Amino acid sequence: MTLTGAFVPGPRTHVPGAAAGPLAGLSFAVKDLIDVAGVPTGGGNPDWPRFAPTPARHAWAVQTLLDAGASVAGKTITDEVSLGILGENAHDGTPLNPAAPGRVPGGSSSGSASAVAAKACDFALGTDSGGSVRVPSSFCGLYGIRPTHGRIDFTGIAVQAPGSDTCGWFARDAATFARVGEVLFGSDLPVTLPTTLLVAEDAFGFADENVQQALAPAVSRLAALIGQRRDVTLAPQGLSIWQRAQRVLQGSEAWRTFQPWLDGHNPRLAFSVARALLQGSMMTDAERNAASLMRMEARARLRLLLPPGTILCLPTTPFPAPQKGLPLHQLDPLRERIGCLTSQGGLTGVPQVNLPGATAGGAPVGLSIIGARGSDLDLLRVAVAFEEQAAEKA
Repeated sequence: MTLTGAFVPGPRTHVPGAAAGPLAGLSFAVKDLIDVAGVPTGGGNPDWPRFAPTPARHAWAVQTLLDAGASVAGKTITDEVSLGILGENAHDGTPLNPAAPGRVPGGSSSGSASAVAAKACDFALGTDSGGSVRVPSSFCGLYGIRPTHGRIDFTGIAVQAPGSDTCGWFARDAATFARVGEVLFGSDLPVTLPTTLLVAEDAFGFADENVQQALAPAVSRLAALIGQRRDVTLAPQGLSIWQRAQRVLQGSEAWRTFQPWLDGHNPRLAFSVARALLQGSMMTDAERNAASLMRMEARARLRLLLPPGTILCLPTTPFPAPQKGLPLHQLDPLRERIGCLTSQGGLTGVPQVNLPGATAGGAPVGLSIIGARGSDLDLLRVAVAFEEQAAEKA
């Protein structure tokens, strides 16, 4: 493994991109749930490759980036079959968080975030079902995006929960971040910025006090950039109610996804992963029906809050990255709290971008912006303008 432990054990995978294109000269890493032709997709578990045959073709996202001139720099460690949010893998190890050594990088796209933060590549692909790009972005101080659900072709990517799965990416700077988006979305950034900023006061109130204080200057800068500012409640039913609904829906889907693998191969699993799958198998129809109704309410709430020209901001995570190696009984409350700020992504399918730059207790914390479904490029435009604004004031 490299110094950061970001890449999967064994020889590094290198695939050259096209000789010319909008991403020519850039390199990218690929989360080990995403297919690269001729390379086993490991999924963060030693028994997953026995179930998933070696791919003959690149995933759509990988092929699109190669065609645009970027080159693959390696496959990166993931939390086991994407069922994790902190970035610790019992089989492949925990990638370094270069922005906060000694702390977890966040998961499940842990290796991709680590590789970008360590400057081992220019950008990296990850997946996000319940927060797996957004959380590492916050913990490692990176730009990261969870696109509109269904906006990017998921062909060639290992599925966890189809109702929530998305493919996103990380970058250190907003210009590269946006260039990747223009390629994957097939369109240029808009010229104008949104005109209204909503601030989710319930989400900010849920975050640790030092996170609220660390993000306050960024919120003020963002408000100055956008214009009109208004405080709102994101989840009138309660953030924890949204989190519970997402956990029921995502857990049930994950169980259905992995049941054939479990039945046929009896794989080796970390305790937390096995427990999550077992819990998913025990969800009742009544729980799923109630969660589906809450998803409808959450989607209606976001449609009401986010007309064209409006974005909303909230803390990406309620606290900075925890220390590595915490005992299991301390991890569950952390995962639950993170889910209270990330569940809206899977429930509503709206795009979300993490803006880096703030620190709390010496570790990065991110400010997120979300927009209506399909407004991904608007959020990338805001990220570029936000970074340019900071550079002008530096």
